[in-house]
Amino acid sequence: MKKMIAYCGIVCSECGAFIATRNDDDAKRKEVAELWTKEYHHDFKPEDINCDGCMATTDRVFNYCNICEIRKCGRERGVVNCAYCGDYACEKLEKFFQMAPMFRATLDEIRKGL
Repeated sequence: MKKMIAYCGIVCSECGAFIATRNDDDAKRKEVAELWTKEYHHDFKPEDINCDGCMATTDRVFNYCNICEIRKCGRERGVVNCAYCGDYACEKLEKFFQMAPMFRATLDEIRKGL
């Protein structure tokens, strides 16, 4: 499968929620829910773990994706992901990168190839 890169640089195709959904794997959903509950200090349930990826055209995305300002902006601008945006890296992305700096590298690498 080709890599699916979210607007913010998350590699959706490597995400546990995406993998659990693609494989319809309830054990993986439970594993991801437990991991994210610990990592993000929020109570996730296995039934919360359903996502076809940020770039999906379906409505089945992880709950936060529905309110994500980065995703909303990328969709409005019609870019493949934020690496393709003329305003890269904007304030929204910089704030996200403070929390998750590893995703900057993903987008920076894409941007180098443009």
